[in-house]
Amino acid sequence: MKCQYCDKPATFHITELTEPDGPQVLHLCEQHARNVLQKGEPTPVSSVAGALAKQLQLGQTKEELRKLDQKECPVCGITFFEFRNSGRLGCPLDYDFFEADLKPLLLNIHDSLEHTGKRPTRAAATADSQADLIRLRKEMEAAVDREEYERASELRDQINAIQGEPKRRGNA
Repeated sequence: MKCQYCDKPATFHITELTEPDGPQVLHLCEQHARNVLQKGEPTPVSSVAGALAKQLQLGQTKEELRKLDQKECPVCGITFFEFRNSGRLGCPLDYDFFEADLKPLLLNIHDSLEHTGKRPTRAAATADSQADLIRLRKEMEAAVDREEYERASELRDQINAIQGEPKRRGNA
C-alpha cells in the first residue's frame, strides 16, 4: 500500500474510531508520519500520535527494526520479533541479552527503568540459575535423543539439585 501523500510504501497505518461517521484511516510513509505526528494541531489521530511519535524519535528505521527482529537469544532461541509479537521473553537471560533494546521500550511504557511496586515474598531464582536450567534441560533432551541415558540421568540430577528437589531412585 502506498502513502496517501506520496508514492512511497506506507509503513504506518493509523485507524481512529472517534469519528461519528465511521473510522478514519491514514496510510503514511515514515516521512509523512513524522510530519503529521509532529504538528501541534489537534487531529483525529491524536490519541495514537503520542505513541508513534515516541517510536519515531527513537530513530528506529525500517531497516534497523528488521535487523533487531533477527537478533536471537543464545540460550532459549527467542528472537526479538517473537518478543514483539507475543510480549513475552523466553528466559531470564533475555533481559541481559536484549537490555539495550528493551530500555527505550520500558522508558516509553513505564517512564522509568526502576521497579517501584511490590515484590514477591518467595525468593526468585537468579537469571544465571534459570539460564543454567534451560541449558541443562536442552542437553538432557539431546542426550535422551542420542540414547545416552547415563548422561541424561546425570543432567537430571544436576537439574534437581538446582531446583532443590530430592533425587528419585527406582520406583519407590
